[in-house]
Amino acid sequence: MGEKDITEKALISCNDVFADIVNNLVFGGKKCVDEAELEQAPDRGVYRGDTGFRELERDVSKYWKANNIRIALLGIENQTVPEDDMPIRVIGYDGLAYRDQIRYETDEKGIRRKIVERCPVITLVLYFGYEKHWDKARTLHEALGDTLIPELKGLVNDYAINLYEIAYLTDEQLEGFQSDFKYVADYFVQKQRTGTYTGSHEEMKHVREVLQLMSVLTGDNRFASVTEKENGECEKGEIHNMCDVLDAIEKKGYDKGEASQAKNDAIGMYRKGLDTTDIAEITGNSTETIIGWLDEAGVL
Repeated sequence: MGEKDITEKALISCNDVFADIVNNLVFGGKKCVDEAELEQAPDRGVYRGDTGFRELERDVSKYWKANNIRIALLGIENQTVPEDDMPIRVIGYDGLAYRDQIRYETDEKGIRRKIVERCPVITLVLYFGYEKHWDKARTLHEALGDTLIPELKGLVNDYAINLYEIAYLTDEQLEGFQSDFKYVADYFVQKQRTGTYTGSHEEMKHVREVLQLMSVLTGDNRFASVTEKENGECEKGEIHNMCDVLDAIEKKGYDKGEASQAKNDAIGMYRKGLDTTDIAEITGNSTETIIGWLDEAGVL
């Protein structure tokens, strides 16, 4: 699993966030799913393709259980762009999950028995595009297009995806989120409505996970970078809310500009004949930093 896949799944994998998304989008804000009732389900399945066995991987999936009885297997898929193949992909995820419910075990007497443990499989597709509505297939019939002739249409089950366009949620739906997912949803709603974003002062619980997901969904690495030090460690106690995030992004941009200007000044001084020790004293940087800048510029 790649780093992008891991960071994209981190926030939604949190039980409080997963339950919140399901409760708000599926049950209209009613708390039907408790985070304590969620249990990690397999995200990967194997099927036989033309060239052998292939692996199919969901974004996030969890069993919803009560009194040790499985109520449902719930899956969430993130999409940043519309895709005609989405109904076919969802059929694959759901089909493998149902196929996994057909299992057998052999007892101590060598008798093979079927394990009957059935539950419905439900996949939610979260679409984060804010420049346009989802304009690709929402059902299997739409995905098949002209290849589905009228004579066969009645025999082909029209499998539909459960699509939620996050950027187009209503104010009521947006306010229904109780977890950190509301900060992610709020960003895309604002971008869709105004083209800009104003951060919230509300304190986040999963700061790093929120910003990692924001980086993946927007393609803007500045979100994740504000929690990272130069040595790759995570900043602690400095980022509490989205206003802090925006301030940190602005400061990092300012600091980067300052460093670039200092580097250019140092190169100019060196070309005028000043030695690295004098340049370091004038600019307030170490001699090693000055030498590094000059070496990078190829002037040493």
